[in-house]
Amino acid sequence: MAICVDIKKRIGEFSLDVQFASESKRIGILGASGCGKSMTLKSIAGIEEPDEGKIRIDERVLFDSRKRINIKPQKRQVGYLFQNYALFPTMTVEQNIAAGLAGNKDEKAEKVREMIKKFRIAGLEKRFPGELSGGQQQRVALARIMAYEPAVILLDEPYSALDMFLRDRLQQELLHMLEDYEGTIIMVSHNRDEIYRFSDDLLIMENGRAETFGNSREIFADPGNKAAARLTGCKNISKAELVDAHHLKATDFGLVIHVEREIPRDTAYIGFRAHDFIPVWGERRDNCMKVKIASEAELPFEKQYYLEPDEEAAENEEKEPVCWFVQREMLKELEEKGMPDYVEFAQEKLLFLKS
Repeated sequence: MAICVDIKKRIGEFSLDVQFASESKRIGILGASGCGKSMTLKSIAGIEEPDEGKIRIDERVLFDSRKRINIKPQKRQVGYLFQNYALFPTMTVEQNIAAGLAGNKDEKAEKVREMIKKFRIAGLEKRFPGELSGGQQQRVALARIMAYEPAVILLDEPYSALDMFLRDRLQQELLHMLEDYEGTIIMVSHNRDEIYRFSDDLLIMENGRAETFGNSREIFADPGNKAAARLTGCKNISKAELVDAHHLKATDFGLVIHVEREIPRDTAYIGFRAHDFIPVWGERRDNCMKVKIASEAELPFEKQYYLEPDEEAAENEEKEPVCWFVQREMLKELEEKGMPDYVEFAQEKLLFLKS
């Protein structure tokens, strides 16, 4: 199944401008709160009407401003799982699942029984949403959506109100329940770990715009621009001044970086993930920064060091510390050898970023 979205919408000072096309079954949308993720989903569902553009699922056009096509939400074959699950509070579980189903009484009852079995909520049929746990509410909401046999399911930050343990458990449960679903699932989140586990393709949004779209693993490995690097968890980003094809000055780190491969000419920033540093004891090597600890934080499974940039960065009054996150395995080595003299920016881990 293919989905194609190319829409624009303006609300007050906020402008949405999003384009992506994919044939993947699992699509993630990652971005900070207020960047337009939910508005994008609501436009696909038909809850919001874009000012212009087109939305297509396979050969079905759901919206086309030029041709004045705008299919009603209930006709789109799109299931929308809201953040709060949006169950009817005065209806029982079986009534919630049956709400809006087409067919006669017996056909509806059979479909409800099928969904109750599939989503393992037998015994809860007569309960009201307020009597259910968060996980049970999620299963009921999914059962109601799947009863319609939608072509696309939209998940709008379905775990945002849950604690970390429950969120992880429910995400695994959700993916298990949807394993045999043949349609497309689009999930929006501001949590990069959720998106990484879930998605095959990834759309990164910032300030209403599509910054990057492509294979999730490839984007995390090479984000391509500053916004995508930040949103995929890169803690260390510096302005870059090209010296030549193999050298650049990382002004916020206070050192010149040398690489064997050719540096892209449009590089405006350089990024480096906090877990990728190589500790160096003894003599300084290429791409090394002296270890001067500004502060540190100890977590259950890693220690986080915040290092002062080299002297050359002193001219930058707003210089940020360089983050070096050391996981438990390497901590044993540090205990044996002591703190390293330098940390090395490994060439193969450097991220060359556009503005």
